[in-house]
Amino acid sequence: MSEFDLRRRLFAEALGTCLLVATVVGSGIMADTLTDDAALSLLGNTLATGTILVALITILGPISGAHFNPAVSLVFALKRQLPGRELILYIVAQCLGGILGTVVAHLMFDLAPVEASLKVRTGAAQWLSEGVATFGLVAVILGGIRPDPKSVPWLVGLYITAAYWFTASTSFANPAVAMARSLTNTFSGIRPFDLPGFIIAEILGAVLALALMSWLLRSPSSETLASEASR
Repeated sequence: MSEFDLRRRLFAEALGTCLLVATVVGSGIMADTLTDDAALSLLGNTLATGTILVALITILGPISGAHFNPAVSLVFALKRQLPGRELILYIVAQCLGGILGTVVAHLMFDLAPVEASLKVRTGAAQWLSEGVATFGLVAVILGGIRPDPKSVPWLVGLYITAAYWFTASTSFANPAVAMARSLTNTFSGIRPFDLPGFIIAEILGAVLALALMSWLLRSPSSETLASEASR
């Protein structure tokens, strides 16, 4: 349980999501400005996102848990490590922080504060990619916390860096970030119309990862005690 009060934890979630989205959107704009090569643009976007995650989770994790992601917060609520009321407040803070991140990125590049994206991201392959991306993210978090919580920032940053390249959707893996990216008609955008498919896939991937990792990480001693108790 965090030693920090709810107000500071919510601020940490909003700040972290804001800086994450500002990095995703801003690095996409910068990369697209510097090169016409889509692969180089994606590489620039990838490296910035992976490295900022390491920094943000390291400094804000001790305060709020550094979820920056409604799907991750939902998982910890289902694990009964985040009360239902706080789950709702976490999600609101993350979404508001994400929107602010898009606005900040646009203003830094002298663009309109918000602009609905026209970038099409839809279809079964995209939805499967988001489910896989979020499944992997949650699995990495749950698998990393148990043996070495201090490794989680690096594990998440490295996983997202990889997932940018092995998923067709470039691994949004985050409903709040997806929503914020619908407000930018730049390299990293997504049409608002395409959001529901992404968000549903992300939530399903997160819940599936929780179910699988809960079984996979269950200690043999716990299984023995449960078996004896049922006799």
